[in-house]
Amino acid sequence: MNKRYGKTMAGIALGLAIMAGGTITTVGYAPSHAAAATASQASGIIQTGKQYLGVPYKFGAKTGNTSRFDCSSFTQYVFARNGIHLPRSSKQQSKVGTYVPRNQLRPGDLVFFYSPIHHVAIYLGNGKLLHTFGKPGVTITDLNSGWWSSHYTTARRVQ
Repeated sequence: MNKRYGKTMAGIALGLAIMAGGTITTVGYAPSHAAAATASQASGIIQTGKQYLGVPYKFGAKTGNTSRFDCSSFTQYVFARNGIHLPRSSKQQSKVGTYVPRNQLRPGDLVFFYSPIHHVAIYLGNGKLLHTFGKPGVTITDLNSGWWSSHYTTARRVQ
């Protein structure tokens, strides 16, 4: 479905809902349950990722290989283990899910760096990132310090 068609249909549905009684009801939606599922998913993503702390970095690491990761094979693997399928490259991953402003990051969000994008990390909360690069391999880094802060590009929420 293209964006224009989707917006038109949403507008029609909203108009009909208001005409029918002034309220909007979403069938099958339980806000507290949905929020809990997302928090649970984020916790699983982070727990899975932390199991690989110290695993070496290798650019172009093969998908599914857990003895070495590059940044996007790491996020792809960790998210897949938690039921979320991501494309292979960080650039492709930066186009899935929904945009998240930096001041609204939540644990489990994907955070992207450089322009054009060619690095991805998992936001842990409290300004920390879980990702892999160079000598440290899979590591935890402070988003709000030095290089990482100045090269931050965007973030996406996919869970």
